Amino acid sequence: MSKKPTAPTIAGLDMGSRLKGGTYEDRLAELQQTLVKIQQAYLHSDHSAIVVFEGWDAAGKGGAIRRMANVLDPRGFKVWPIAAPTPDDLSRHYLSRFWARLPAKGEIAVFDRSWYGRVLVERVEGFASQAEWKRAYREICEFEKTLSDNGTRIVKVFLAITAEEQLKRFLSRMDDPLKRWKLSVEDFRNRGKWSGYVEAADDMFAKTSTDHAVWDVIPANHKTFGRVTALQTIVDRLSRGIDLTPRPLSPEVAEEARQLVEAEGPKGDED
Repeated sequence: MSKKPTAPTIAGLDMGSRLKGGTYEDRLAELQQTLVKIQQAYLHSDHSAIVVFEGWDAAGKGGAIRRMANVLDPRGFKVWPIAAPTPDDLSRHYLSRFWARLPAKGEIAVFDRSWYGRVLVERVEGFASQAEWKRAYREICEFEKTLSDNGTRIVKVFLAITAEEQLKRFLSRMDDPLKRWKLSVEDFRNRGKWSGYVEAADDMFAKTSTDHAVWDVIPANHKTFGRVTALQTIVDRLSRGIDLTPRPLSPEVAEEARQLVEAEGPKGDED
């Protein structure tokens, strides 16, 4: 039986949290450099990793994911933006579309929303019956345990903002021609069920935070704090027990380069 760590709650967050120590730019650069080392270490191992991003709309999931994608090699890194299930998805078990997107050994996959839609949106909006979403807690824990047992590390990040901050960000998006596409009618309608979503999130943390797939819930009213803390969490969990020392140059590559240099000879300065 999986151990259940003490679960966080939305009410227990300090929504005024801000960065302390160091500039945002310096901390971001350091974290991105470590992410590159982590990816290189995973590429030559039997490990794989899944990073799940959940949270309130406009809480900063996309911004954090972009800071990862900006520096990681796409040959071993994939971002899966998860939208509403298609009719084909609905004809199968809800987890089936996620099995098809799991990372191979050596790879890192990010899920921008995930299988937790069953116990969040589908629960609150009535798209899943009570029996279905209640059963999903067990199904999800077993799913994640199966992945963990097979060598996949799972990091689960939930970014939370207040209702007031969310509205401010929605209105800002409306004024930005390059960000308006992110808004939908549902974004505003869902605010009427805020308390239902908070209750569902707290239940989700309590029932699916396990020793192998713990929930990290981050207050993100201040974007730089939310972003840096999310990336720090990912770095800490993916690097634990992993040697991040860059691999030495292959002797075969070094020898091939030596022979090539000797064959072509030194190049002088050209006029």
